[in-house]
Amino acid sequence: MDIKGASVIVTGAASGLGNATARSFAEKGAVVFGLDLQQSIDKAVEQGIDEGITLIAADVTSEDDVKAAIARATEAAPLRVVVNCAGIAPAARIVSKKGVHALDLFETCISVNLVGTFNVLRLAAEAMSTQDTVDEDGQRGVIINTASVAAYEGQVGQIAYAASKGGVYSMGICAARDLAQFGIRVNTIAPGTIETPMLKGLTEEFQKSLEAAIPFPSRLGRPSDYAQLANAIVEHDYLNGESFRMDGALRMAPR
Repeated sequence: MDIKGASVIVTGAASGLGNATARSFAEKGAVVFGLDLQQSIDKAVEQGIDEGITLIAADVTSEDDVKAAIARATEAAPLRVVVNCAGIAPAARIVSKKGVHALDLFETCISVNLVGTFNVLRLAAEAMSTQDTVDEDGQRGVIINTASVAAYEGQVGQIAYAASKGGVYSMGICAARDLAQFGIRVNTIAPGTIETPMLKGLTEEFQKSLEAAIPFPSRLGRPSDYAQLANAIVEHDYLNGESFRMDGALRMAPR
C-alpha cells in the first residue's frame, strides 16, 4: 500500500513507539494524526518532537474523542493506516506484602490497553469500510495493534498488563477475519524490551543485565525498530492476521 497523501492515525503518538512510528509515516508523505492525552502532547510540543504530526488530544477509551479524531483525519484524506500504540504498564502482584492486587488498577489497565485498542480499531474500520479501494485486490486499509511478549510470557507482577496484551494478541486473527470482507488488513506487533525514557533512567548495570538476556542482537529494542516493522507491514499487502514478535529472540524469565 502506498501511503503518500493518505491519512494515518497513530495512538500514543506523543512519545516512544507511537512518536517514532508517526514521524516515519510523515517522512513518507502521509498526513499523520497522532492521538494522545493532553499532558503528553504538551511535553511533546515542549521537546519539539511534534514536527510533521498533527497531535490531537484524545482518550482512546472515549468513543466521542476517537470519532472526532477519525472525522478530522478522513476530512484531510482517505484513512488508510491506523496504528494502536497507546498503553500503560502498571506493575503489581496478585498478593504481596502490600496486600491484594487492586481491582481498579486491573480494570484501568484492561480499559486502556484492550478496550482502548478495540475502540480505535472498530471506529477506524467503520470509516475505512466506506472508502474506495486502492488496488485490484480491493484493499482499503491496514490496522496494526500493539501487544507485547508479556502476552506469551507474563512475568511476576505483570498480571494486569499480560492479560490486557493477551487480549490484544487474541483479537488479531478474529479482527482480520471479520474485516476481510471490507479489504482491511489487521496485524499485531508484540515488542520485547524496548528502550524507553523510563529504562534510560535506570542504572547502566541494570540496563546491561536486560540486554544480556536478549540473544541477538543483544541490545534493547528501539522505537525506530517498531516503526520500521510497522512500515513493512503496511507495504506488504499479503501480511494479514499475523502477530510479529519483535524481541531479538527473547523469551521472558519468570522475573
